[in-house]
Amino acid sequence: MTGPKLNEAPVRVSGRRRVRVQEETASFRSRARYIRVSAYKVREVLDLIRGLDAERARETLRLSERDAATVVGKALNSAIANAEHHHEHPVDGDELYVSACYADEGPTLKRWRPRARGRATRIRKRTCHITVIVSRLPEDELRERRTRQPGAGDRRRRIAASRRGARKEAAPTEEIVDHEDVPDAEAAIDGQPAEEAVVDEEAAVEADAAPEPQPEAEADAAPEAAEDKEQDT
Repeated sequence: MTGPKLNEAPVRVSGRRRVRVQEETASFRSRARYIRVSAYKVREVLDLIRGLDAERARETLRLSERDAATVVGKALNSAIANAEHHHEHPVDGDELYVSACYADEGPTLKRWRPRARGRATRIRKRTCHITVIVSRLPEDELRERRTRQPGAGDRRRRIAASRRGARKEAAPTEEIVDHEDVPDAEAAIDGQPAEEAVVDEEAAVEADAAPEPQPEAEADAAPEAAEDKEQDT
């Protein structure tokens, strides 16, 4: 029987270091078995998320360029879902962190590749078993996080309350304006009946549309009139 794995101990990221967590909290795990990826490649991805918050670990896997990040992301989502839907001790996903994660070697598939001079070379197709364990954050850290930044539920309640208040303030101030009474009101202010005001407006429009006399044309016509008069005399 092999000894206990050293990477199963709960670890939390503190600044740039990973620190062992002494307090025992509720933990939930998920396993992905017989994955057609070598354990070496999966361990490179697991080292990126070990000790991180659940949401931050998801973002790290989403931005990772390694193909193994897709399988590890599914295992992490399964572990978070197990914690949120546990029948005895359900835990919110915002309160979880990746306390431990490791990859064990699975059975190796043997294949053969023909080579020169009648020889053959063995091809080893590795498999692995991925285990992701998420745990609830310590109480002191959760208390500090709530004081530093309110939860999503509190934010939703505040937004809903502000929207209800805005609706109540805007509802009684709405008034219906009859646009047909606007010309009469303007004419009454000027002290004229509505019909006379309309006639005056039409006269003003016609006066604006009439062409203005051009002084240059009159100046050109004056010498021609004088020459005609001299010829008549």
